[in-house]
Amino acid sequence: METNSKNSTAALINLSTLTQYFIPFGNFIFPIVIWSTARDKSEYVNEQGKQTINFQLSLFLYTFILALIAIPIVAISFFNNVSFNAIINDDDVFFDNFDFSNMTGVLTIAISAICLFIFMKIAEFFLIIYASVKTSNGDNFKYPLTIPFIK
Repeated sequence: METNSKNSTAALINLSTLTQYFIPFGNFIFPIVIWSTARDKSEYVNEQGKQTINFQLSLFLYTFILALIAIPIVAISFFNNVSFNAIINDDDVFFDNFDFSNMTGVLTIAISAICLFIFMKIAEFFLIIYASVKTSNGDNFKYPLTIPFIK
């Protein structure tokens, strides 16, 4: 495979993860398809494809763990502090006696997990762009905090 072609393919693998914003699980489908068709032609494309897929799998695992932390905490905190004496007035629903004072300690953990998730998604976007630029120039790029699922 030519140098320009392998660099472009490696950059395309990285950029194809951005399809997650348009197509559910596009960040897995498109990089795997591109990587599997070009991995035998170039060791560089093979290595960068593995890096990209491992990064996306790692982020999925981190997101799953954060969701396991945040969702139950928010749900339990909400249902423990809402009395179900709802007042319906002119198509508006008001919860009577909603007490926020008991929720501060545990809810802080959930809010921290949500903020960490938002930071992680922003960092992911910029890392994908940075990796695409680096691989289009022919540089090896290793994503940070990536678990090597595919070796």
